[in-house]
Amino acid sequence: MTRRIVRTIIQVATAAVFTLIVVFFLDRNFRVLPNAIHEYLPSHHAGLVITDITITKCSSLNPFSSCALDAQVWHRIDKDLYLGMGTFSSAYVHVRRKKEEELTADDKVVIDVTVGRLDPEIAAAAAAAAGSKEDKGKTQKRKAVEKGARHERWESRPAGLWIKRSSKRWASDSKSAVTAVDVLFGDDAVEAREGWAMVGGSTALLLDGGRKIPPAHITVRRGGKEQPPPKPTPRVNDNGRFKIMQLADLHLSTGVGKCRDALPLDWNGNHGGRCDADPRTLDFVAKILEEERPDLVVLSGDQVNGDTAPDAQTAIFKYAQLLIKHKVPYVSIFGNHDDEGSMSRAAQMDLIETLPYSLSRAGPHDIDGVGNYYVEVLARGSSGHSALTVYLLDTHAYSPNERKFKGYDWIKPNQIEWFQNTAQGLKKKHKEYTHVHMDVAFIHIPLPEYRDGNLTFVGEWKEPPTAPVYNSGFRDALVEEGVVMVSCGQ
Repeated sequence: MTRRIVRTIIQVATAAVFTLIVVFFLDRNFRVLPNAIHEYLPSHHAGLVITDITITKCSSLNPFSSCALDAQVWHRIDKDLYLGMGTFSSAYVHVRRKKEEELTADDKVVIDVTVGRLDPEIAAAAAAAAGSKEDKGKTQKRKAVEKGARHERWESRPAGLWIKRSSKRWASDSKSAVTAVDVLFGDDAVEAREGWAMVGGSTALLLDGGRKIPPAHITVRRGGKEQPPPKPTPRVNDNGRFKIMQLADLHLSTGVGKCRDALPLDWNGNHGGRCDADPRTLDFVAKILEEERPDLVVLSGDQVNGDTAPDAQTAIFKYAQLLIKHKVPYVSIFGNHDDEGSMSRAAQMDLIETLPYSLSRAGPHDIDGVGNYYVEVLARGSSGHSALTVYLLDTHAYSPNERKFKGYDWIKPNQIEWFQNTAQGLKKKHKEYTHVHMDVAFIHIPLPEYRDGNLTFVGEWKEPPTAPVYNSGFRDALVEEGVVMVSCGQ
């Protein structure tokens, strides 16, 4: 009797599994399940899928040209492809997008995107005929994309953009389905977001902007469930050590930038008197990361050189991609130049918070500035106790009262109050740690006390401190709460 019951259960379970598999494949090709059920399948995209992409170009000399499309149908990516530097021209990328359950039989889903002068099929055939070679990794990646795009034709769009679309029922669930589109700028542009990739290789959109305007590159996010980016918890190493590297004033641009006071003058990137600043800066940072192997990186402001970064996102991705590549968790605050370009502090922090290995936070919205927060570094082993607290505060930019206090801004009273309340609130928990707990702080603009030669300093002066004239008393608060070190940018 017992064997018969077990046999029956096995038969029912097998039939159920078989039925689910059949329904899954039927739904994949013919969408037999209601949307309410289909939305719970692993392959379902909870967000939007792209059904079309185009580019509009307009000129101030032609009153009949327009960069606007029907806002009810098209979503415009608000980045001028000329970065506002075109003498008379502007251009924008537009996308049509829908939720998967809203797709109709007439809708097509974008499953591939590239950039080039020729139809990609013709270009691929020409490359094959010429005996061009791809490395194995690239070949596999290309074939994986082509598998989902088979039997579909490339469609031409302005500026050398090519898209491939599918009306197949499974297209919106395909890993090749394009779910978001963005634009980055410059030949040195990189993508730092999880699930995103630049398309077209090194080929930029075919625009007539000239050499002075950084070229525009299309980047896309493809289908599949979005995975949360890695956010490792900082922890003291088994040897009892924890190394923090501070990166101050990277001043990255949109495009390669230009060197200022480059040393040494005969560096191998200086060809014929030209020195590309960003590649040189990032090359130096990469070497230091490899030599020092820090456990945490603190970006202490002016990562973005506002007036040379009309697209701050591109500049942010340069340092982020490097830190992600080295799998180093990092935190960041802003300086006086970061938000002088295209993005506010709040918009930049919204972006930075989503990046892999970034532990940065905007902090309380009712406190002055963006980026007032702290990070706990746990003790070694499996301990849940904090061994080190790193405080980060926004020192803003320029004096709000230039006539009375010339120069730079200062930490505000409500920031000091937030710091004191936070530090005092953490003390009870920190006392549970059996060893000595340590507190450190990072800011961008130096405190007025940096001018006091009687205080303890570590390192060498390379330039005088640009501290604010007004002293809001933050150094006293740091001392009262037992912070043993405060480090700044400049």
